Amino acid sequence: MEQLQSLLQGFGDALTPANLVWAFIGVTIGTAVGVLPGIGPALTVAMLLPTTFRLEPASALIMFAGIYYGGMYGGSTTSILLNTPGETASMMSALEGNKMARSGRAAAALATAAIGSFVAGTIGTLGLTFVAPFVADFALNFGPPEYVALMAVAFVTVAALLGPNLVKGFASLAIGLTVGLVGIDAQTGQPRLSFGVPAMLDGIEVVILVVALFALGETFGHLLAGTGRATVEPVRGRAVLSRADLRRSWPAWLRGTALGFPIGSLPAGGADVPTFLSYSVERRLSKHKDEFGKGAIEGLAGPEAANNAAAAGVLVPLLTIGLPTSATAAVILTAFQSYGLQPGPQLFSESGPLVWTLLASLYIGNLMLLVLNLPLVKMWARMLTIPAYSIYAGVLVFATLGTFAAGGTTTDLLLLYLLGLLGLLMRLADVPVAPAVIAMILGPLAEQQLRRALSISEGDPSILLSGPINIVLWSVVVLALFLPPTLAVLRRRRRSAAPAGAGR
Repeated sequence: MEQLQSLLQGFGDALTPANLVWAFIGVTIGTAVGVLPGIGPALTVAMLLPTTFRLEPASALIMFAGIYYGGMYGGSTTSILLNTPGETASMMSALEGNKMARSGRAAAALATAAIGSFVAGTIGTLGLTFVAPFVADFALNFGPPEYVALMAVAFVTVAALLGPNLVKGFASLAIGLTVGLVGIDAQTGQPRLSFGVPAMLDGIEVVILVVALFALGETFGHLLAGTGRATVEPVRGRAVLSRADLRRSWPAWLRGTALGFPIGSLPAGGADVPTFLSYSVERRLSKHKDEFGKGAIEGLAGPEAANNAAAAGVLVPLLTIGLPTSATAAVILTAFQSYGLQPGPQLFSESGPLVWTLLASLYIGNLMLLVLNLPLVKMWARMLTIPAYSIYAGVLVFATLGTFAAGGTTTDLLLLYLLGLLGLLMRLADVPVAPAVIAMILGPLAEQQLRRALSISEGDPSILLSGPINIVLWSVVVLALFLPPTLAVLRRRRRSAAPAGAGR
């Protein structure tokens, strides 16, 4: 009941004319940029992050929430019409959605993606509304030792889930932790990795790293690979669903939501796992198995719902314990920190009205996106015909101007381009960039909590293993480190033993 009252108060603040305008601007810009080929939600949010810094905190976060959800919607349009998923979670949507578009059913594919995203986003936001406060209350029991263990879980799971393998994931973590060390040590007052440059004594802004690794690194990568104009599947007719399509889609929407939100809410969750699970479930349950791989509407509806429900679920660990479990969540955490807000157990008690206004704006933005996407689907499709070189030239200019407007120094621009080149090298080496951003954000917090824990125990490290919560969290760390390679070894042994067994 208390959550409902807080949510109603949040709607009262979110439904003011000014905040409605910012929500509309956010969803429109998010959708427009998210539609552009090769630009996923994380890059969209990272590139537009500096534009929110001159606003009031409530207006900026409402606009940012619109950009976040708008980027998710826009990404599905690109996957369906261009077969270019902006992130791995959109691969299943591209697999079936693009086949539907090629067979002349692009309008139906876009409709089931838009309506499914609305249904999943609304249900997921409902789950976020009622689950997040309970998780925050539980996390209030965490002390410094528990936070150290929690950060260790975040580092290991992020390295494992967001990278092609643990080694490259940890390499990205090491880069982020190193960048996070730049500046003056808060405890000793000694400069670290500043190389005698006065401008670096305050450290490197997270926004610079985010924009450099996501926007500039992606742009430089496309410049090396070459650009061109891709073939866009035409959209014929209105984006509506027939009765037959609706009958096949709505159970998939609900099943995808049921998979996406709980898995996305886990500290080791994210959107990739539920979308692949949803596709597998729909393929197993469907009466139209022969259509899969050729344009099955269930194969699009389920993963698209799972992806958007997971996007809402990702906000649960972000808002309640301050853990980003995806690249986009890491950028959102940066937005909070730019306004002096640290997501975690204290966020609901210290900034309750702001948080509930943000949650209310998610419902409003989700409805706005449905109204924007269905009638204007042909307009969004035309944006896909913009040549890639024009898109990435715009990304480069926008990222540069936004960073300069936020910091206002030439040192910021120099760091932006140096880190952008680092992002290019990471992409060429197939090292993921998301763990580096998450490590830079969480690294200083982990260091601070570790020092507090050791100060409480007078230097005794055994305090890190005291209590059942710590033991459970460190057990998760051990499992995440050793279970995947162990399973891989067992699978290799089973494959090598199979021919020998068959020949006997």
